[in-house]
Amino acid sequence: MAPDVMSSDDGWDARERGQATAYDHIGEHYDEAFPHKDVQVKSTLGLIDRLPAGARVLDVGCGTGLPTARRLTDAGLSVTGVDISPVMLDIARRNVPEAAFLHRDIVDLDPAEGTYDAVVAYFALLHLPRAIVPRALAVLRSVIVPGGWFTLSMVEADVDDLPIPFLGHHVRVTGYFREDLRALLTEAGFVIEEEETASYAPSSAQADPEIQLFFTCRRTA
Repeated sequence: MAPDVMSSDDGWDARERGQATAYDHIGEHYDEAFPHKDVQVKSTLGLIDRLPAGARVLDVGCGTGLPTARRLTDAGLSVTGVDISPVMLDIARRNVPEAAFLHRDIVDLDPAEGTYDAVVAYFALLHLPRAIVPRALAVLRSVIVPGGWFTLSMVEADVDDLPIPFLGHHVRVTGYFREDLRALLTEAGFVIEEEETASYAPSSAQADPEIQLFFTCRRTA
């Protein structure tokens, strides 16, 4: 858990339950608010081109399974998705029945339970406090095979665990300036192969426009 961020394990668990509950309520409306994910799809397709047939991919913060787990599975890859929201996981299982979905927090992933040729984490790390992000990156690196791939996205913003209104609920979010995110990834043992920036305006008035950062990285040996 994360006693160095919260005053106790109970505090961390309560924080994560709050995040999960918000997304439980948001679940059925999420894809309506964010229907156009062209750069995320482009990033996913770029990853697919780099992977051999049948490669194992972990989708962290998989949400509804759309579009990422669906695209990965359609490409013939073996996909496991993890999320902290039971409702999101139920939706993902309906959307992508061929994939496996687990109720799991990022910090609780364990390489002893399996490693992957690639990990994708689209807008998953932004739900963690900055003090936890290096630990999360270390955990994600540990479940990627040497030389394997890591793709992620974040929102560019100078905020740390900030509570914000989001689709009628409150969630806590973290952001980085792109230079700082590059440094974090390098320090965590990743080599950045590609980077893209996109401006995004959600369909819902209850979510703000944002600058999105997409990175394609490789785990060093």
